[in-house]
Amino acid sequence: MVRLGYAILLFATTTITYCYSQQDKVLTHFIYDKMSLNPGETGIDEGICGTSVYRNQWDKITGAPVSMIFNVEANINRWFPGGVGLSFYNDRIGFAKQNNLLLNYAYPVYTDYGTLGVGIGAGLFNYSLDPDWIPPTDVPDFSLPTGFAASSLDLNFGLYWKGLQNYYVGFSSTHLNAPRLSQEITFAGLAFAQTYNSARHYYLMGGYTYSVGPGDADGNFLLRTDGVKTSVDLNVRYLMPVSTFNAYGGLTFRTNDAIALMLGGSKNGFTVGYAYDITINKLAKVSRGSHEILLKYCYYLPPIPKTPSKHPRWL
Repeated sequence: MVRLGYAILLFATTTITYCYSQQDKVLTHFIYDKMSLNPGETGIDEGICGTSVYRNQWDKITGAPVSMIFNVEANINRWFPGGVGLSFYNDRIGFAKQNNLLLNYAYPVYTDYGTLGVGIGAGLFNYSLDPDWIPPTDVPDFSLPTGFAASSLDLNFGLYWKGLQNYYVGFSSTHLNAPRLSQEITFAGLAFAQTYNSARHYYLMGGYTYSVGPGDADGNFLLRTDGVKTSVDLNVRYLMPVSTFNAYGGLTFRTNDAIALMLGGSKNGFTVGYAYDITINKLAKVSRGSHEILLKYCYYLPPIPKTPSKHPRWL
């Protein structure tokens, strides 16, 4: 009877209870990570670029998010219309770990006013849970989640407009197919299913760059929502040539979360950046803020040489 009771309790907690949460990352340097949020931006600029971002969120809080992102994208218009990219994202929160690997393609539509990138991303969504519970008693508590690991197809879609007047705007959705991950476990000779439901996310982004004095200033925004919670990033930077490199500094405000300071610079295709988030929500009393490090490199292919005509008419 005891084993049967445990089995009934396990069945109730693993088949009725589902996990819904916002899974996508939050970055202060989102202006350098547009491709993973909006595949329509993939390769819309010239060159082959690799971007890596490391984020330690809410420093000194046990189990706080730690994120790592690596993106590679290329404009391939000289061989085939469009841009291609590969995006990898790893996120750890407490006992949970998430990995996303996506292959992006964007098709450009050229107009007299700018370029519209229509993009899609397809890849793998992986989620795992490896808990190490320390219950107050020796009595098993089957309401606590057990180990879990599963993968599923993941799809993204995005539209990205790059105007000729130094502005951009984009709309996209990640986890478009809202992957549902499931894994069977066995207890008391019975099989039960644990389920993790990923949430479809929506993004609206935009920005504008204008000349101010010896340098440029830009303003950017990013709205993100999963249909339950919504947050907005507002970002302003000033970019100015200093000696032999271009430096930037700026501020970001994220609703109900943080105010961030940004510093960085670029030279010969390399960009290095750092951001420090000052927590302003309920975690401000225990968090020492968030740290973010950016590394980016772009390589620009030489222009295709023009072959002179050999026709006698043009000699």
